[in-house]
Amino acid sequence: MHARTPYRLAWGRHVLDLGRRTCVMGVLNVTPDSFSDGGRFFEREAAVEQGLRLAAAGADIIDVGGESTRPFSEPVGAEEEIRRVVPVIAALAEKVRIPISIDTTKRRVAEKALAAGAALVNDISGLRFDPGLADLAARFGVPLVVMHMQGEPRTMQVDPQYGDLIDDVAAALRASAAAAEREGLPRRFLIADPGIGFGKTAAHNLELIRRLPELARLDLPLLVGPSRKAFIRRLVAPDADSDIPPDRPAVETGTQAAVAAAVMGGAHIVRVHDVAGTRATATVVDAILGA
Repeated sequence: MHARTPYRLAWGRHVLDLGRRTCVMGVLNVTPDSFSDGGRFFEREAAVEQGLRLAAAGADIIDVGGESTRPFSEPVGAEEEIRRVVPVIAALAEKVRIPISIDTTKRRVAEKALAAGAALVNDISGLRFDPGLADLAARFGVPLVVMHMQGEPRTMQVDPQYGDLIDDVAAALRASAAAAEREGLPRRFLIADPGIGFGKTAAHNLELIRRLPELARLDLPLLVGPSRKAFIRRLVAPDADSDIPPDRPAVETGTQAAVAAAVMGGAHIVRVHDVAGTRATATVVDAILGA
């Protein structure tokens, strides 16, 4: 177990005391081709209703994304992404008090989302695709998640290779944080995500979770998103060489095991689909860490 360094993230009307209690980020995919829910929340009304359910279940953040980033997925244009997410964010911002995050790699999308009521930017590219996201976050005075990804969604799972996994991930995250600071974003507004499932083999993902305490040296809050990822699905499948649907109960059980390990390893925020189950898991693990 690893004692988490506490961080206080305060901006606008939002405050997150990270480390004393695990923060749960609920995933809301406004896409027709999500690996996890198959487009169940692609329509605006369905997406807003799901966002409200996530908040009622105990989410601390709702993460809204309009572009699938599953392995081998094709990118979506900015205008289509805006069309998908902005009406959902605007509707949710009127109904919930918790911060809404925009999951995007595009400055134009993030700007429209922030204007509509989003209060946090989640960039899976770590500023590699659009460095202007950092300047935008600084201008709006909102936190920014910088994630590590080797390659891009279309290619990231072809043949990911590392020298030392943790050293390589830490170096990339450190570079992303430095780039954000150069654009004027205060370090206290940065969150680091090692990128479970993004340009990593199953072995890499397991090693990342096992060695997560080593990323404390970044001196940044850590976000970990293992929810329903392929390495979990294959681990719990009856046949080790097969995959099973993401909504199977065994996959959620596996996800909660990964969540518990991540929190014990120092994760401040966990990004998940099942908020209620994760809130229960995090409550117990937080109590163990605080005992």
